[in-house]
Amino acid sequence: MSFIKDLKILYHLALRPVRGADHAQRMESFYSGQAEGYDDFRKRLLLGREEVYKKLGEDHPGEPSPDSSPSVWVDFGGGTGSNLEGIGPNISKFQSVYVVDLASSLLKIVDKRAEKNGWSNVKAVTADATTWTPPEGYADVVTFSYSLTMIPDWFGAIENAKRILKPGGKIGVIDFYVSRKHPAEKLTKHAWSTRSFWPVWFSSDNVFPSPDHVPFLQRHFQTILLDERRSKVPYLPLIRAPYYQFIGTKV
Repeated sequence: MSFIKDLKILYHLALRPVRGADHAQRMESFYSGQAEGYDDFRKRLLLGREEVYKKLGEDHPGEPSPDSSPSVWVDFGGGTGSNLEGIGPNISKFQSVYVVDLASSLLKIVDKRAEKNGWSNVKAVTADATTWTPPEGYADVVTFSYSLTMIPDWFGAIENAKRILKPGGKIGVIDFYVSRKHPAEKLTKHAWSTRSFWPVWFSSDNVFPSPDHVPFLQRHFQTILLDERRSKVPYLPLIRAPYYQFIGTKV
């Protein structure tokens, strides 16, 4: 990706005003001018996605459940559908894979990607993650990749994910975050500077790293994987943004 294209993305990230009367309009305002270059830039910023999606695809049994119901994957805030490439060949295990987002300009890329990869089971859906239910009425896997921080009612989105998941179904989340001032035992503790800087840095883009994501997820799901890491920020080599990977199961 050329430097000029990177500058365009950086302009939309840092300088272009985000307008809209509601969340859907603000999302479309933010993404409409950067949809085509969205994936290349964020591949360098939004780390940890491929590992989680690959693991969830590998862990799925691949055969019909005891009630013979088809397998369903829901990717909430899935944008252009690039997350699905991390699943690899195991995407064919699922009868339906739904990419759900409010930014219609990003969802247009989903259709192109599905056609290119031969994913006849992938469908783009313009809908709200806090309320949407798959046509099947359930999901075997639900994922959020750097989308919870952009959903104002993020706790409602997690509760909706739990509602539609089958018992034993799995949730995967990757996102930016900051720790609580006094995190639970074994969780990473960030310095005051980290906890103060990143919420301000991201807020202009309506991205809100939270100290409560991880505790809320652990309260609602049995933890299978939790990894707390940091990622490089393009063109800012000395800065590392904290992010986490979480996989849990609905008991």
